[in-house]
Formats: sequence, structure tokens, C-alpha cells
Amino acid sequence: MNNPSADHRGITDTFASRRYFAKFESITAHLGRVAAVLQAEGALTKEEVAVMNRYIRGIAYTFKALSMKYLLVGRDTGQFFGSLNMDTTESGFPVFNELLVMANDAQQADRHLAGMPSVEALKDQMVETIIGEQTIPTRLQFALSQRLYYEELQRGHLFWAQNDPVVTWLSGVGDRRTYLVHWAVYDSQVNLPTIYLMELQDTGRVALPKDQRRWPEVQAHLMGQALGGLKLLTIAKGFDESFDDLHPKRLRRFHIGPMYSHSYTQQFGPIREVLEKADAPVGQDWALAWTEETLESERVESERSGWFGTVEREVFALDPFSGRGADLGATRMDRAIILPERPFQQLAELNPPGFASVRKFVVSDTGRVLSY
Repeated sequence: MNNPSADHRGITDTFASRRYFAKFESITAHLGRVAAVLQAEGALTKEEVAVMNRYIRGIAYTFKALSMKYLLVGRDTGQFFGSLNMDTTESGFPVFNELLVMANDAQQADRHLAGMPSVEALKDQMVETIIGEQTIPTRLQFALSQRLYYEELQRGHLFWAQNDPVVTWLSGVGDRRTYLVHWAVYDSQVNLPTIYLMELQDTGRVALPKDQRRWPEVQAHLMGQALGGLKLLTIAKGFDESFDDLHPKRLRRFHIGPMYSHSYTQQFGPIREVLEKADAPVGQDWALAWTEETLESERVESERSGWFGTVEREVFALDPFSGRGADLGATRMDRAIILPERPFQQLAELNPPGFASVRKFVVSDTGRVLSY
């Protein structure tokens, strides 16, 4: 049996840790621009882009909080504090346990902050130490970093291990209303953020967001099925059969990552050679995978329910090519890779097999996004 922890390592060097968080600060900024490109092409609606940006900002806030927590890693702070534990193989993101600890810290953020000096008081003490004792106030810097960490947690809006479903009205009134339901999880098996979007029609008597019986059941059901190993077809059919008056018309799943970096992760296959030969400068040594799975309803069939009633059941369209749809459990899968200019140039020169069908988003620090 494989030991997942063998792929995990701590970033114990101060400067390596700060470069890692700076890298993700840049990556998350680019993700919002990629979503905007997809909206301009019609691949995402305005409402879907708003949802995606909400989760992308949450990922950015999570990395910002963790960067404060581990700001003084590798320095003598007078306390044993450890370092960020990341998944080096086919992830590049922090391990799942980092988010669990962060969620627990968030529950106690108010208590921690109440017992800490203010930011201004800590800065004043740091100045006094530098001038009076002529030493670097490492322990005060550590205390300040922890205060800033808990302040980030207190602000909220982070990407948690579980992000419960939210429903947004799209159209329709009366006996048939259309909603967009979205939720997200941090997949503990692969240590990656995963975002779900479901467009559904509601034929219930009470609107879904106001239904005190159905809405809690829907939330619990969807979170229970938010497993990366489950096919979209399994999730959608299970939902369709569990709720007779809710009809899933389209289900999408976005996998954000893995993040590949020659400096931080262990690559296998062509991407290893691409990043190695690119020899990109600091901040540009990375590539991020973006995968979208889509399942769409093809038609509706009526099914008997009880003695005299009937209910609608969705028949989902599967990928028709070579019987792949049954294995994929989706109508289609679209793969993309987001990367800076230097790695892209190397990818274009090497032209490795398997990347011809992968869409490339080339990003720059100026905010430009080019699609190939």
C-alpha cells in the first residue's frame, strides 16, 4: 500500500517558503483573468464567473493566511512551530490537514486575538528592541505574524476543507424555477481544491432556498457526494432519484491544480522536462492544471411514482466517442494548463505528445492572458 505522507514535505527554509506563497499569490491573480476569458468566449456565464471568482478569492485568502502563519519559518522564534506541509507529487498545494488545522484555529480566533497585544503595540516594541538592544526582534516578529494570521481567519471568506452549498436564483417563477447551486471541497485524496456547479430546475411548491425541509437535505446530500472519486453521472443520478421535484440539468466540476514547479514539486512525464529546460526566473517557474468535467441532461423521461403519480427523470448525455463516456461518467472533459511565457515557449518547442488537445493559457505579470 502506498503511503501518501511519503509525498509530503515541509518547507523549512524562510526564503523558499516566502517564494512559495508569492508564487501562489501570482497564480490566484491569474485564475480570475482566465475565468474572464472563458466568460468572453461563452464557456462560462456571468453568474458562473462570479461563483468561480468567489472560490478563487477564497483560495487566495487561504494562502495569505497560511503565509502569515509560516512567515517566520526557519527562524529562531523561541517556539517549536513547524512548517507548511505540502504535497510534492501531482498537487503542489498544502496537504489537507493544513486546512483542517486552519479551520480549528478560525473557531478560536477571537480568543487568541483577545489575549494578544495589538499590531501597533507589537510594532512599538519591535522599534524599542531594535534601537535599545540593537538586535533583531524575531520573537516579536513571530508574535506579530501570528496576530496577522488570526486576523485573516477572523475576516473569513477563505477556502475551507468543506464549503457548503449556496443557491442562486437564475430564472423562472411559479411552478418551475431555475437555480444555480454551487459548493466546493478540498479533496483530501489529491490535496486540491474542487469546485462544483449545478444548474437545476425546481418544481416544488416552495422555492428551494425557502424550503426548510428540502434545502438542508440538499446541502447534506451534495456534501456527502462531493468526492473526487465519484463520477459526475453517479452524483447527478443519485441527486435526481433522491429529489423528485429537483431536476439537475447540468453538473460541472472544476479541479484547480496540480501546480507544477521545478523548485518545489516532483514532476513526471513531459512537464518535468518542460520546466527543467525553461529555467524560468523566480516567480515564473510554474504551471497549473485546470480541468473541467461537464455532465448535461439530454432529455427527460417520465417514471411512475406511487399508485397514480409520475415524476421526471433526467437522461444524461455521455461522451459519444469510442464508448469513453461510460468510463468518464460525463458529457465531456476539457483540460487546460495555465503557465507563464518562458515555460510555454519551452512547451511549444518540445511539443510533447498528449499536449496537443490541452488548451494553453499563457499569462504575464501585466495581466495579459493569451489562449492557444
